Amino acid sequence: MKNVKILGTGCRNCQTTLNLVAEVARVRGVEIALEKVDRIEDIMSYRIMATPGVVIDGQIVHAGGVPDRKKVEGWFGQAT
Repeated sequence: MKNVKILGTGCRNCQTTLNLVAEVARVRGVEIALEKVDRIEDIMSYRIMATPGVVIDGQIVHAGGVPDRKKVEGWFGQAT
């Protein structure tokens, strides 16, 4: 199981990113623990300059804007 955090204060891009990550993981058959981090203090601890941010298993994989679907698919590998 992958631990995925979406960093953002609740803007439309943050919600779109959350939905996209959840959908791609579901389609790929990847079990994830998805968490929305919206407290500014917690977001700042990751030292990203723009939201939404995506953290997978403790590693920042994206920051700023909605990620491209192909990029998200790459995070979860090949379909099962």
